[in-house]
Amino acid sequence: MNIDVFGADEQQAFEIDLEVYTQLLAFALAAEGVRPPAEVNLLFVDDETIAALNESHMGKQGPTDVLSFPIDDEPVSPGRSPDAGAPGPGGGSEAESLRLVGDIVIAPAVAAVNAVEHDVSLDDELRLLVVHGALHLLGWDHMAEREAEEMEAREQVLLREFAKDRAAQ
Repeated sequence: MNIDVFGADEQQAFEIDLEVYTQLLAFALAAEGVRPPAEVNLLFVDDETIAALNESHMGKQGPTDVLSFPIDDEPVSPGRSPDAGAPGPGGGSEAESLRLVGDIVIAPAVAAVNAVEHDVSLDDELRLLVVHGALHLLGWDHMAEREAEEMEAREQVLLREFAKDRAAQ
């Protein structure tokens, strides 16, 4: 059983290494206590797509770098739907409950502008956005200054741990 990350690159502006970003997302979720089986989606989209999502879901005009859409707070119980009765074919147990974590949508074109402003590579900025999106899926927020500082610190820890993990492989 794994944390399954389904990645899609639906934009044309930049070449995206989906494998690295999906691995990072699975790593970050596991480090934050998400236990398998779990599923999450990671989408890279163009400015127009993220601007439409930003307006419809956040009430804000224009493109943004990352949006997170949590799905489940609790794992999906095994069994038949809608009665959640006895397990269907193949059995199942509470330990096998699937958690649908949510969706992360990233606009690489916006990330590229941010990368220049932050004086980092596009890859570094995209990695940060993947981890930032993962923390948002799990309830982290940055509305207050203290929350923002805690979230930024956790992002840096996860990015360093992922880099160490990849170097050791």
